[in-house]
Amino acid sequence: MKAVGVFLLGIGLLVPVFAGGSKDGKSAGAVQPASYTIEIAGSTSVTPLMEMLAAEYRKSRSGVKININGTGSSDGIRAVSAGTSELGMSSRELGPTEKGLGLEERIIAVDGIAVVVHPDNPVTDLTIEQIRDIYSGAAADWEQISGGAKTGKIAVVSREPGSGTRGAFEELIGLKDKLVLGATEFDGTGAIKAEVSRNPDAIGYISLGSTDPSVKAVGVQGAAATTDNVKNGVYPIARPFIILSQKTIKPETQRFLEWVLGSEGQAVVKKNWISVN
Repeated sequence: MKAVGVFLLGIGLLVPVFAGGSKDGKSAGAVQPASYTIEIAGSTSVTPLMEMLAAEYRKSRSGVKININGTGSSDGIRAVSAGTSELGMSSRELGPTEKGLGLEERIIAVDGIAVVVHPDNPVTDLTIEQIRDIYSGAAADWEQISGGAKTGKIAVVSREPGSGTRGAFEELIGLKDKLVLGATEFDGTGAIKAEVSRNPDAIGYISLGSTDPSVKAVGVQGAAATTDNVKNGVYPIARPFIILSQKTIKPETQRFLEWVLGSEGQAVVKKNWISVN
């Protein structure tokens, strides 16, 4: 899969070598801070992973508080640029204007985007073309997709403009600026899951790492939506999880990033996502 291949090949370029300290953030002679708060804002798709990383990190750095505000990738990029957050979370590549902000980018994980339907929906696999037809409005009834196994008007559910998941999904599907009129847009992964889980005719998309039994992830191009299939390159809808910062950051924040990219942090990533180290 070309897209994920580019992410994985580019990881070495985006993961900086930190001066001093170990890869796991256990610098020689490091002392526990009396109190320090790291502000993190951005992608709701990256938020569950960041919450897991923060919880694990604080077991050994109890003096550090990590505030995580999941409001969308674009918000995270703006917050770091404006200096209101030390770190930003993005689940999409930065655009040309955003690249010009001079922020540091670090890929901390690779994630699949799961296309999800109601658990009772008999559809188990879709092609990229079928997904594009659904989201562009070319296919409006499940009968056109299911071969008659299911009928009814398709309830198209999407993320809000500015969402990193939406940006990556539309780019990978070939849907940019073609979302069907009347699609329901929601802020956040949780809202997408809630809507799809209650509506038998709905279809949505969320981070693969956030799937649970309330929704059913369908296969794409004959490949099941699994972490192994993303890693092997056969599942075609995947994107990077990126952490952004200013060029110069505080020592405690740098130590946290070292830990995230080291063996302990990447062990947390491997629980539901694809590690980069």
